[in-house]
Amino acid sequence: MRKRVFIGGLAAAAAVALAMVGMAISATKGATPLPASSCSGIQGPSSAQFIVASDLPLQGSSRSQTIEMTKAIAYEFKQAGYKAGKYTVAYQSCDDSTASAGKWDPAKCSANAGNYARDKSVIGVIATFNSGCAEIEVPITNRAGLQYVSPANTYIGLTHKPALPGEPNKYYPTGKRTYARVVAADDFQGAADVLQLQALHKKTVYILNDKEAYGFGVASAVKNVANGAKQLGVKVVGFDAWDPKASSYQDLATKIKNSGAQAVFLGGLECENGGKLIKDLRAGLGTGVLLEAPDGFSSFKDTIAHAGSASSGMYISIAGEPYQNLNAAGKKFAKDFGKTIGLAATKVNPYSNYGATAALVMLSAIAKSNGSRSSVSGGVYNQSFTNTPIGNFKLNGNGDTNAGVISIYHVKGNNAAFLKVISPSASLVALAKP
Repeated sequence: MRKRVFIGGLAAAAAVALAMVGMAISATKGATPLPASSCSGIQGPSSAQFIVASDLPLQGSSRSQTIEMTKAIAYEFKQAGYKAGKYTVAYQSCDDSTASAGKWDPAKCSANAGNYARDKSVIGVIATFNSGCAEIEVPITNRAGLQYVSPANTYIGLTHKPALPGEPNKYYPTGKRTYARVVAADDFQGAADVLQLQALHKKTVYILNDKEAYGFGVASAVKNVANGAKQLGVKVVGFDAWDPKASSYQDLATKIKNSGAQAVFLGGLECENGGKLIKDLRAGLGTGVLLEAPDGFSSFKDTIAHAGSASSGMYISIAGEPYQNLNAAGKKFAKDFGKTIGLAATKVNPYSNYGATAALVMLSAIAKSNGSRSSVSGGVYNQSFTNTPIGNFKLNGNGDTNAGVISIYHVKGNNAAFLKVISPSASLVALAKP
């Protein structure tokens, strides 16, 4: 069963937000900053007409990755001179995590969304990092007409064929789409992960998930592809959840061992006690059973640090191209941005490219708008974007990208080296959807 956060308790915030649908934001006064309790100070001119906020978890194990993403977003705003067409736009970085949770927090996501809806200066939001947080925020801000562009959410049900009843329409109570993402959804990643298992001659896989929206979604995508594409020869021998609060996974390892699985897929986030899970699985299964994980484990530094030597040999998938496969614009971004934070281009986290691209999409959409929240969406859907930090792509009417390339990395010792890219066929991707 998937842990879920229901929206019913958010009615008060939603009611306030509803009054703001389509509201044009005043261009005669400086923007009103979002609360310092959740957000950094405004980056940009004090006279800016609008604010674009980013909403990422800046505490916990993903901190190093998300902090770099905020710097990449800020870099693009500065490069644009804080201008979106004729509008002056400032940037604020907001945190949807808490120190006590060590990750995104449902109450914080709800509160942040309410703040964005109420602040008339906010014209768009670059968010979120975790799909579960998007499930909470998007219905609130949809009522306020606020467009979201996510650099990282991959849960299928947010945009297209549902994983659960009512999806995706329940996230858009006004009936108008206000959420898009520049990263490929988990139907692409799930298909690629099964193809990788086939390439490694693994005939049986035990699939785990961390009970979160993202983890359940990507785990389900892998299961659906394996079950639907029997010609690939990868059989699912178990589908189970791991308890992120467990002190030991030895019993789970024994259960997997008894299933005869040749591989285990870890559908979820590394911050959900992933390091301990990897250690216990490796101890209980030995080195002969392959461990495979999606981009919830893509903060390689944290995965390797928390799992230690047990992570060696793992395969990790990430949406998009590695640095060496990027086009000229992507490589230039990594080089130029890397210099500003003291990193070589090849060391820039791949999701910084996505954060920067989400910022460019948002700035482009605002430039095409008439200065109202409701008009920003017109510059997002069914639009093509070229020479971005992740290359060329198009967002369709659902807000999904047509760029479905998945990169595979192989952990060896203290490093995760790029191995190859996989571009799943449309027919295989279609199987990932329930």
